[in-house]
Amino acid sequence: MKYDQLMSRAGEQQAAAAGRRHFLKLGASAGFALGLFAVHDSTGAQQAAAPAGLKPGQQPSAFVRIDTDGTVTVLVNRLDFGQGVITSLPMLVAEEMDADWSKVQGELAPAGDAYKDPGFGIQMTGGSNSVRSSWQQYRELGARTRAMLVAAAAQRFGVAPTACRVSNGVVTGGGKRATFGELAADAMKQPVPQTVALKNAKDFKLIGKPTVRLDARAKATGQQKFGIDAHVAGVKTVLFLRPPVFGGKVASFDASKARAVKGVVEVLEVQLDRGASGLAVIADGYWPAKMGRDALQVAWNTADVEKVDSEKQLAQYKELAARPGLKVREADLSRLASAPRKISAVYSFPYLAHAPMEPLNCLIDFDGRSCKITAGSQFQTVDQGAVAAVLKLKPQDVQLVTAMAGGGFGRRAVPSSDYLVEAARVADAWRLNGNSGPLKIVWSREDDIKGGYYRPAHVHRAEIGFDEKGQVLGWDHTIVGQSILMGTPFEAFMVKNGVDGVMTEGVADTPYQVPLSLQVHHPKANVPVLWWRSVGHTHTAFVMETLVDEIARSTGQDPVAYRRQLLGDKHKHHRAALDLAVEKSGYGRRKLPKGQAFGVAVHESFGSVVAYVVEASVREGQPVLHRVTAGVACGTAVNPLSVEAQVQGAALMALGTTLPGAAITLKDGVVQQSNFGDYTVARMPQMPAVAVHIVPSVEAPTGMGEPGLPPLAPAFANALARITGKPLRSLPFDLA
Repeated sequence: MKYDQLMSRAGEQQAAAAGRRHFLKLGASAGFALGLFAVHDSTGAQQAAAPAGLKPGQQPSAFVRIDTDGTVTVLVNRLDFGQGVITSLPMLVAEEMDADWSKVQGELAPAGDAYKDPGFGIQMTGGSNSVRSSWQQYRELGARTRAMLVAAAAQRFGVAPTACRVSNGVVTGGGKRATFGELAADAMKQPVPQTVALKNAKDFKLIGKPTVRLDARAKATGQQKFGIDAHVAGVKTVLFLRPPVFGGKVASFDASKARAVKGVVEVLEVQLDRGASGLAVIADGYWPAKMGRDALQVAWNTADVEKVDSEKQLAQYKELAARPGLKVREADLSRLASAPRKISAVYSFPYLAHAPMEPLNCLIDFDGRSCKITAGSQFQTVDQGAVAAVLKLKPQDVQLVTAMAGGGFGRRAVPSSDYLVEAARVADAWRLNGNSGPLKIVWSREDDIKGGYYRPAHVHRAEIGFDEKGQVLGWDHTIVGQSILMGTPFEAFMVKNGVDGVMTEGVADTPYQVPLSLQVHHPKANVPVLWWRSVGHTHTAFVMETLVDEIARSTGQDPVAYRRQLLGDKHKHHRAALDLAVEKSGYGRRKLPKGQAFGVAVHESFGSVVAYVVEASVREGQPVLHRVTAGVACGTAVNPLSVEAQVQGAALMALGTTLPGAAITLKDGVVQQSNFGDYTVARMPQMPAVAVHIVPSVEAPTGMGEPGLPPLAPAFANALARITGKPLRSLPFDLA
């Protein structure tokens, strides 16, 4: 099946039927074979062949370079867009190598077979998966590299490998010493060991130690280059004019005024994402491209596309929530109707834009035979294959360079590769129109916010019956919202019995011991949707944690003690995170200023548990978050500084979802927001003090890019409910 067919609606249905094996097969077909990489050491000598039993992702030659001066460069098979893998993954390699950390650097790997995720079979960044998926792989890469250095040293020293010792980038043995740089050329000729022994956690010198990021100085001083900074000689800038309604098409246009703008080179009509069409303005720079786009006169055809209205959609969703849906989880609800106490709640959540600081962009150069594209891609394998399909190339003829990205939160991981497919189409049209040379596609802030692929809007309905002691007798729960996965290759193995699993996570698998029955509805809407940092947990955590807190309040119980009771003895990570946050915050021991209250929430996502104890108040009718204390259970914290930064950043992003204006709304199919003036994100003045405490562990790492987000908003809401006496049922908050 051709890739563009796969990404069409019909093709997506075929992919779903084919299952996970087809998706992995797609990943394999879109990547490079390792043999296409020139594998050399720093002197240019080619490395000896690796054992046949090793996969490309297990071979040090694709991941580790050692220069003669001892500099160790580790290629990172993910996108770094703020989460710090440019540091944490090299830490894993350096630990097992016993390298001199002051001489270690990270480099983002291009699209390639060796760099595919061992589990998904494609090169990707998502699901807070980078460190936990690479934990074993990168440590083994470091251990194999170390073994090869030791073997080379043993030959040079005339001793057995067991007589050699390695420390801080130096191998010693038989009274002699050699640095990694001195041994590199010989080491790369050594056989690659099939198996290696990894360090015991008690012997770690780097893992678990707070480590300043390798890119910290460059970012702090403005020297870091991102995808949007990519530049080559002769490049032209491209801005797209998209239809006002998703799926609309150009009916007619007049580009005469646009072409009259100084610097505008060409205006082309091109096919856009989701069957739409639009116009591409190609110019000598961003400003003439923008001025040219502003001068275009266009008539749009939107007659045949659905025009979503947010108010009507919310009413529809609430009506659906009262009806039977697809069953996800069943429980005995026979005692619900006769329960002495009840809660009946309806929650609503809007569409959310990802709104990273760096808008979407890419640099593309297509000469008809090959293509080079530079982008901050989260889906290198998928994007490489998608571009190849548009340009009628083999995937290996598309060189995809992974650029550092200024945020993304899921927006750069699109199964349809929307913005890169559009780039390939304009590059193809540019060449067919008799032109040549590189093009730089840039999305404006307005394009980025109005451009779709939002966190879906959702409605939850819950009917809960419980007794005077807070024992839940029945919990009937319904969720309504668009599916993210349906119509993508992920549908085949992540949608079961018509239910999108990422929509129900956090409710279907609740750790609380309650008789909960869950149903879902997946209405369709002409609004493109996508995962957004922490995916379904963005709304399920809020509902579950505010309802549990409400039961505790209504029965006069301490919310922490009540949660411990509902968790029982099976969820040690939940209890450990919660207990740590409570202990460090002074909850239950420290008296807060008048008008302030504590709020609590705990939630698991991506294998990690984060508990928050927050302190909040209401000032002049507006909620204020003063202080946040986090307890984090994430297994081994490879770099505690990165864990701290991720939790702090996630907390601020979650705080943004509570603020007025933090919503994407549509009227007659048109997105009403366009920039930070009418789409709210949290800013520095709103940032509370956030203290992060990590539960000590020697277990393998779990995800940390996303788990800090879900429990913040409910903890804040619970504090406000204690102040106002009114439970909050929506995001953003409405205290009216």
